Amino acid sequence: MRTKSVGKKKINIVTLGCSKNVYDSEVLMGQLEANGKQVVHEEKGDVVVINTCGFIDNAKEESINTILEYVDLKNQGVVEKVFVTGCLSERYKPDLIREIPDVDQYFGTRDLPILLKHLGADYKHELVGERLTTTPKHYAYLKISEGCDRPCSFCAIPLMRGGHISTPIEKLVIEAQKLAKKGVKELILIAQDLTFYGLDIYKKRALGELLQELIKVEGIEWIRLHYAFPTGFPEDVLDIIRTEPKICNYIDIPLQHINTELLKAMKRGTTFEKTNALLDKFREKVPDMAIRTTLIVGFPGETEERFEELKQWVRDQRFDRLGCFTYSHEENTTAYVLEDNIPDEVKQKRVEEIMEIQQQISWEKNQEKVGKIFKCIFDRKEGDYFVGRTEYDSPDVDNTVLVSAKDVYISIGEFANVKITSAEDYDLIGELV
Repeated sequence: MRTKSVGKKKINIVTLGCSKNVYDSEVLMGQLEANGKQVVHEEKGDVVVINTCGFIDNAKEESINTILEYVDLKNQGVVEKVFVTGCLSERYKPDLIREIPDVDQYFGTRDLPILLKHLGADYKHELVGERLTTTPKHYAYLKISEGCDRPCSFCAIPLMRGGHISTPIEKLVIEAQKLAKKGVKELILIAQDLTFYGLDIYKKRALGELLQELIKVEGIEWIRLHYAFPTGFPEDVLDIIRTEPKICNYIDIPLQHINTELLKAMKRGTTFEKTNALLDKFREKVPDMAIRTTLIVGFPGETEERFEELKQWVRDQRFDRLGCFTYSHEENTTAYVLEDNIPDEVKQKRVEEIMEIQQQISWEKNQEKVGKIFKCIFDRKEGDYFVGRTEYDSPDVDNTVLVSAKDVYISIGEFANVKITSAEDYDLIGELV
């Protein structure tokens, strides 16, 4: 029998899925710490809170396996309680209660105050911007809105996260200031849809105004934009990216496909022509911008001809960064009524074909950087190398810059100028200057 008192129980937060979940876990941990609780992230604990992802099949499988793993530990007496929150729990709560009843309680994505009550804590409204960051100390995610109002037919996010709710500019500035005081130098702005920011509370797109306020925060040197929806993109943002040195010349804009008929079936609100016109505008206004995108292959109706169109477009556009995923047939989305008529092995082969094209493009673009000098921030030391990034690269998903640790020392979280001496498919190798 355990003899620990309730007050001394260690609460372990386990985070699965995307950066939005990372942010939510950090807010939860901040609230728990403010309540005097002992909280850790993905370490041993007496009570476990699993923040799940329910976006596509692979993510759901990982979440379920993690829940089962901790339920097994609970049954062995290794942990006392297992709570589940996040997207999977929001979307499939009745099914989960029926199938995995040994979980002590399930919570949705907007149940933070209720979850805290079950953990013996009170939700503290005054903790604006207070959170325990789990990323390296020099960068942090800043979630500027929650939910999504877009009608994309393949996407279950509105089912799990609800409608779009923007966080007011003044609250985000306070949060950024608190992060800067803790040593954060790079803010990565995230949302389900950055470009929709402000429409609900200011009755206009206000991403540009938010950026103008965030660049005033002392200590923040880089601000990076993730997940900008292409339809209705606010063009004033491009002027700010071009003129403000703190805003990285980088944008993550998930385009998903280029065939007009498939874009229509996906309910993306755009066409081949409009997409290309937007990309032309990006490159005209910010010639030095790195564009990251993500694509979906295997959507119902993606014939060989339409896939060949996508491949040729990837060759023509020469994106700086690109990710590719297979279509996941998600219940309760509007695309679910369509026949998922492309075999999994064909979907996977198409991913590989796209990524092979992108690998060559990435190699060629990297060769163009040899001999040039870039300002880099260094995230970690790995083996014989310090691992850094340029402003054109986001952590965990993009390219890295490697500097030999044999002859020089670089402080983690610091900026340094690096001359690129050689380049591989996704890595640049350089030396300090």
